Amino acid sequence: MIVIHNFRTALEDETPLTTAAAKRLGLKEGDIQKVRIVRRAVDARRKPHISFVHTLQVETPLEKAVCKKLRNDRDIVLGQPKERPPILLGTTPLKGRPVVVGLGPAGLFAALALARHGYRPLVLERGRDVERRSRDVADFWQSGRLDPASNVQFGEGGAGTFSDGKLTTRVNHPRMQELLEIMVDAGAPPEIAYLHKPHVGTDLLRLVVKNLREEIKRLGGEVRFEHQVTDLQVTDGRVAAVEINGQEREACAAVLLGIGHSARDTYAMLQARGAAMEAKPFAIGLRIEHPQEVLDQAQYGAAAGHPRLGAADYALVYHHPSNGRTAYSFCMCPGGLVIASASEEGGVVTNGMSLYSRASGLANSALVVNVLPEDHDGTPLGGVSFQRQWEQAAFAAGGGGYAAPVQAVGDFLQGHDGKTEFLTSPSYRPGIKRTQLGACLPAFVGDTLRQALPDFGRKIKGFDHPGAVLTGVETRTSAPLRILRGRDFQSLTLQGLYPLGEGAGYAGGIMSAALDGYMAALSLMELYGPPR
Repeated sequence: MIVIHNFRTALEDETPLTTAAAKRLGLKEGDIQKVRIVRRAVDARRKPHISFVHTLQVETPLEKAVCKKLRNDRDIVLGQPKERPPILLGTTPLKGRPVVVGLGPAGLFAALALARHGYRPLVLERGRDVERRSRDVADFWQSGRLDPASNVQFGEGGAGTFSDGKLTTRVNHPRMQELLEIMVDAGAPPEIAYLHKPHVGTDLLRLVVKNLREEIKRLGGEVRFEHQVTDLQVTDGRVAAVEINGQEREACAAVLLGIGHSARDTYAMLQARGAAMEAKPFAIGLRIEHPQEVLDQAQYGAAAGHPRLGAADYALVYHHPSNGRTAYSFCMCPGGLVIASASEEGGVVTNGMSLYSRASGLANSALVVNVLPEDHDGTPLGGVSFQRQWEQAAFAAGGGGYAAPVQAVGDFLQGHDGKTEFLTSPSYRPGIKRTQLGACLPAFVGDTLRQALPDFGRKIKGFDHPGAVLTGVETRTSAPLRILRGRDFQSLTLQGLYPLGEGAGYAGGIMSAALDGYMAALSLMELYGPPR
C-alpha cells in the first residue's frame, strides 16, 4: 500500500481520485486497484484559491517500483496496515452482570464493548428513549414546560444528541478509527471516517444512537429507561449494589458510570458515598449568532456558498493581557440554532444544535471564559453551585418561562440596553427578552468577552458586528469536577466503580467520551471474564 500525503485538489476539480492518484504516481489508471481517503481537510488560507488536502492510501501491485522511483518525494511512502490492539479477557468470572449507568456516548460504547464479548450488561438510563425524549424536548421548546427527567441533558444519547453531532477530537488513539466505523455501521454518514472535521447532525445522530441500543440488546444486554441510580450500596470499600428510583435494588460488582456533566444529584450522592473527587476548571459565557453568509464570506471569500464547501465554521481564542483569562469559541454550530438546554427548574441554559444538512442559514457558537476552582469555594461541588447561580440569574433576567436574555453585540460592548437592530432574529425558543447580559455573568467573564469580541472581529470580518445576537447563558461546557480514578479506570476510593466520560471529568465531546467508555470496558474485561 502506498500512502500519499498532502494530495491537493482544487475546489472546482472533480477529477476522480483514482485518475488523479494515478497521475501523481506516474501510473496508468488500470494499475490502481483501490484508492481510500484517510483524511480530507479544506485549506482556505489562500482565497480565492481554496483546495482540499487529502491523505490517500493507494493499492497497486507496482507499489515497490513506484516507491523506488519516487524515493525522493517526501509525500509518498510505503505504508503498512495498522493492526488494532487485541482485546484480552480475564479468567476470573465477574459476579453478576456489569451495570452501565447512563446511555450517552461513554455509557453507550462501554455497553456495546461489554455486550460484544458476552458480558450481558444492564444499562440504566434516567431519561427516556430517544424517540420519546425528542418529543419532550420539542414540547419544551414550544411551550416552556420543562420535564426535569427528559430534556436536552438527560435521556438516550446524552447531551450530544441535541448538538451539531461534532466528532472532532484531539485524541489520537489506535481505537478511534474503530469507533468511527462502528458509528458508520449504525447509520452515520461514511465520510465521518476521513473528514478532518466530521459531524453527524442531531437528526442522523438520533438514528445512530437507536441502532447502537438495539445492537446492545441483540447481543444480550438489557436497557431500562426511566431508571435512575439514586444510591450505591458499598461494602468494605467495594460497590455491592445500585439503588434504582429510590426503591429497587440491583446487586452488582462493577458499575460503569457515564452520567454526563449535568447529573448534579448523582454527584452529591457519590460524594456522600465516599467517591473521591476534586474541583476542576470549566467555562461559562454566552452564545453568539450570525447569519451563516457572514461567516461564509469571511472564511471563503468569493467561493462562499459553493456546494462542496458547505457552511463555514471557525475556532477563536483570546488571551486577556491583564486578568489572565482566556475567551474562546466552543461547540460552534454552522447552519444551526441556539437551543434551550435546561435540566433544572428555574434556570436558563443555552446550547447549539445543527442538522446534518447545516441548512438553517444561521451560525452560532458559545463564547466562554475559563472558570477556576478559586472562583468559587473550591470544593468538588462548588462549581455546580457556581453554574446554578448564573443559570438562575439568566432565568430571572429572561422574565421566567425559560425565556432567555438576549443583547446585541454593540449594546453589550457599550454596556447599555440599547435598541440596536439584530442582524438576524434570535433562534432561541421558547422566548427571549432584550436586557443587559452583564447581570447574568460574573464580572470577569463579561470583562473578558468585551475585550475578546473586537479581537475576534479583526480575525473574522463581521464577527463583532453591532447587530450580532448574544444569548445567555452557556454554563454546561464540561463537568465542573473530576471523579478521581486509577489507571485501571476504577474510582480511587470505591472498588468496582468506573467513572466514565465527560461527566467524570475525563472527556470533552462525543468521540473522546465514547473512547473513554470503550477503554474502561476493555479494562474491566482484562480483569474479569464474562459472568456465568
